[in-house]
Amino acid sequence: MGKISINSTLNGRISAFAKAGSLLTSYLNGKLGESQEAHWEERIDTALQTAEAKNPWFTQENLEYCLQQWSEALQQEKLKAWLTPYHLQNISPKTIAIVAAGNIPLVGLHDVMTVILTGHRALIKVSGNDDVLLPLILDIATHFLPELADSYVFTKEKLEDYDAVIATGSDNTARYFEYYFGNKPHIIRKNRNSIAVLTGEESIEDMIALSEDVFRYFGLGCRSVSHLKVPRGYNFDRFFNGMYSKRDLINNRKYLNNYDYNKAVYLMSEFDCLDNEFLIIKQEENSYTSPIASLGYSYYDDLGEIASEISSNQEELQCVVSSAETRDKIGLESLKAPQFVDFGMTQQPQLSDYADGVDTVDFLIGLS
Repeated sequence: MGKISINSTLNGRISAFAKAGSLLTSYLNGKLGESQEAHWEERIDTALQTAEAKNPWFTQENLEYCLQQWSEALQQEKLKAWLTPYHLQNISPKTIAIVAAGNIPLVGLHDVMTVILTGHRALIKVSGNDDVLLPLILDIATHFLPELADSYVFTKEKLEDYDAVIATGSDNTARYFEYYFGNKPHIIRKNRNSIAVLTGEESIEDMIALSEDVFRYFGLGCRSVSHLKVPRGYNFDRFFNGMYSKRDLINNRKYLNNYDYNKAVYLMSEFDCLDNEFLIIKQEENSYTSPIASLGYSYYDDLGEIASEISSNQEELQCVVSSAETRDKIGLESLKAPQFVDFGMTQQPQLSDYADGVDTVDFLIGLS
C-alpha cells in the first residue's frame, strides 16, 4: 500500500461522512435532484440496481432500508457523540486490513469508517456479494473531502503490508483467519446468532415488531433472530399473527425456494414442525442457527435458566431481543455481549453498538 500521509483532521473526516449521510437522506426523500448534488442521483440509482443484480438477496426494499439506517447514523452530532469519549489526538497512522463479510448490505461500513475516522488507513477486501455499496459511500464522502482518498484503498489481491487486521466471516473462515493473521494484532469475528426471549405476555404489536428482527435482510444477518426461547406450554398463535405482516416474502423466488426445500427436508425427516405457509418453526435444543424461512425454538421453565444460558453462551450470541420487563428479570445487561434490545430494533444498531461487544475504536487506539 505504501506510505500514505493522513492530512485531514478528525472534524474534517466527521464532516465528510455527515455530508454523505445528508446526501443519502436527500436521495431517499426524493429531493436530491433539486440540490447541487443532483449528479449523484443517477449514480446511486445505478449502484442499487447493480447491487441487486449481483446479489438477489439485496432487494431494493432492503437496500433502501439499509441506506435509511446509515443516513440516520451519519449525522454530525451522532458521529461526534460517538467519538468524543475517546482520545484520538495523537494517533500514529497504521494500515489496517479489513476483510468484510457480504451477508447483508454495507455490513463492512462500520469497520471501514471507524478505521478512517480514527486516523488510520483502511486496506479493504470486500466480499463479492457486497462490492458495490461500500465504494459508493466512500466515494460520496471523498467528494466532500478529497484528501480522504489517502485513507483507504480497495484490493482484490493477497493482503500485504498491513499492521493489523479486522476480519469477519464464518466459523470455518475464522479458523483460516486465525492461522493467516494470527501474528498481527487482530479482531476476528465468527458466526453469531440472535435470539428472542418470549414470556407469552407480549402484545401483538411486540410480535409485529419482532417480525422485523426475524425477516429483515431475509434473516441473513448475525443480528437477525434465528431462535426463540419460550416458556413450556407457550401458545404460538400470537407469534404467528405477528409474523403474518411479512407474508409477502413468500413472493420472493429465492426465499420461496428455501422455504420449499427446508419444508421438504423437515417433512422427510419427520420433524414435528409448526408452519404458517411462509415460516417454519421446529423445536431445536442444541443450536441457535436456523436455515432461511425457518426458526428454531426451545423451552424454559424459569427466566433464571435463560440468564444462565446467555451467560454461558456469550460468544455465540449477538443480540437478545425481549421486552424491558423481561430484561429486568433476566439481568445480565452489564455484559459487553450479547446486546439486549427491544423488539424490532436488531437491525438499527447505534454507532457504539460494536459487533461481538469488541470496542473497535479502543482496539485501533491501542495500536498507536
